[in-house]
Amino acid sequence: PFRRGVCTVVRAVTPKKPNSAPRKVAKVRLTSGYEVTAYIPGEGHNLQEHSVVLVRGGRVKDLPGVRYHIVRGVYDTQGVKDRKKSRSKYGTKKPKETKGAAPAKKK
Repeated sequence: PFRRGVCTVVRAVTPKKPNSAPRKVAKVRLTSGYEVTAYIPGEGHNLQEHSVVLVRGGRVKDLPGVRYHIVRGVYDTQGVKDRKKSRSKYGTKKPKETKGAAPAKKK
């Protein structure tokens, strides 16, 4: 199940011990009226206040109180740039075939 929402705050928070890298999160006001904190997965993002996002369930183990994920590549959230593997999880479109790349073998 998913729910649409609008970002009210976008910021980085520090995780629980023993981890330390800043994690990007957004406070999201959902269409149901709830206000939740949702994790922004992947490297880099384009979210800011008033961005419309799609939220799914799924907690982040080292961030207390973060029980939701933002779905990349839907509404105002762009997919992760230059992502080659696990693209569906990060909303990245299939890259165009370049001339230098070998064509797929035909059987």
